[in-house]
Amino acid sequence: MEDTIAAISTPMGSAGIGIIRMSGEKSMDILKQIFQPKKKNQEFKSHTIRYGHIMENNKVIDEVLVSVMLAPNTYTKEDIVEINCHGGQVIMKKIMKILINKGARLAEPGEFTKRAFLNGRLDLSQAEAVMDMISAKTERELSGFAVHLSGELRRKVLFLREKMIQILANIEVGIDYPEYEFEGLEESEMIAGISSILKEVEDLGNTYENGRLIKDGIKTAIIGKPNVGKSSILNALLRANRAIVTDIAGTTRDTLEEYYYLNGITLKLIDTAGIRESSDVVEKIGIEKSIQSIHQADLLLFVIDSSSDLEAEDHRILQEIKDKKCIFILNKADLENKITRDHFVADYPSARFIETSALTGYGISCLEEVITELFDLGDIESSDSLYITNLRQKEALVHAAESMRNVIASVEAGLSEEFWAIDLKNAYLEMSKIIGESLEDDVVSQIFARFCVGK
Repeated sequence: MEDTIAAISTPMGSAGIGIIRMSGEKSMDILKQIFQPKKKNQEFKSHTIRYGHIMENNKVIDEVLVSVMLAPNTYTKEDIVEINCHGGQVIMKKIMKILINKGARLAEPGEFTKRAFLNGRLDLSQAEAVMDMISAKTERELSGFAVHLSGELRRKVLFLREKMIQILANIEVGIDYPEYEFEGLEESEMIAGISSILKEVEDLGNTYENGRLIKDGIKTAIIGKPNVGKSSILNALLRANRAIVTDIAGTTRDTLEEYYYLNGITLKLIDTAGIRESSDVVEKIGIEKSIQSIHQADLLLFVIDSSSDLEAEDHRILQEIKDKKCIFILNKADLENKITRDHFVADYPSARFIETSALTGYGISCLEEVITELFDLGDIESSDSLYITNLRQKEALVHAAESMRNVIASVEAGLSEEFWAIDLKNAYLEMSKIIGESLEDDVVSQIFARFCVGK
């Protein structure tokens, strides 16, 4: 934290502008050694931009604009300097080398945001939202993460913790000062108060599934035996010839993953190898991956060739997909049908069926409508509610809820108030983990290690 750190904050490559960021108490001293402003003898005021040149040994390295932001009103609450130079790799690496030679060090991944967190500029939920916003793939993702960055989750956590504190204070007074007559909460009031908080914690935790779909996308595996049109369905959804399509069985030998955007939500489409018995070593590996995809996916698109009779491979897949969220796609509807939904309704009454022709595009829009309906994507898209998108936050909420249920159980079992207090304090600490107030240093370091270097 005492070092002055520097990093290239824009992607490496050829671009009109590149930004190099520096943070720490030596930032201004280093800047004055290497920057020659056009207007000399002018004070560096906070939150201003100066035009000039980066110099080394009296030689001009680049023509730049320098942004100066002085502590504490900065992203890290430290002095920050941002050098806006030309965006060539050689130029940016050269300026970075000069900064390091003058006393800065290369920032670790996420270190700027980590300093913002450690210096109280952001809580941990906001810091995680920064990285999520950088990697957002849709506007819906972006708006959800913006809610977190604005501090909405922090406010919700603080509100729930305050309710816990009020009840905990009531319990602690009775424990610490038994000699005084203090009118505490009745057991029924205690249970009602804890139950009210518990419901809010559980409701927040229950948003994780939708939040995960918003953040990570719906893992959607396209499965079926060879030559039923799996890759053609992928291409039809993407409106592009992304997967190789031939009449040769076994063309797809490995899983192919593509992102597809529907109603503001990401679908991670996985085109799998056709499932069948095979002696080919490479194809067998692909088939094993296909089976794994069935059990790992959020949604299965089971493609069936409706122009031919069911075969052993189809029946094998039907055994694998029991109890999975699945859409039966009866493909090749442009040919004479030998298979209809009547073949499956008795054994799979809740399954959804779509007739398609990947060749002509028939039924693809209906397939999109069914996916939207299955996952309530329309409701997610139109909602500005607070969603939990982070497994770490979800686990903290689960543990907090468990502790509160223990409080209720202790009250109902007639245990002493000390037991109530212990579990309620545990719930409080779990809620604190969400905003980073009760996490070990190594856990915090692991979280920020996933960030990009320049942030």
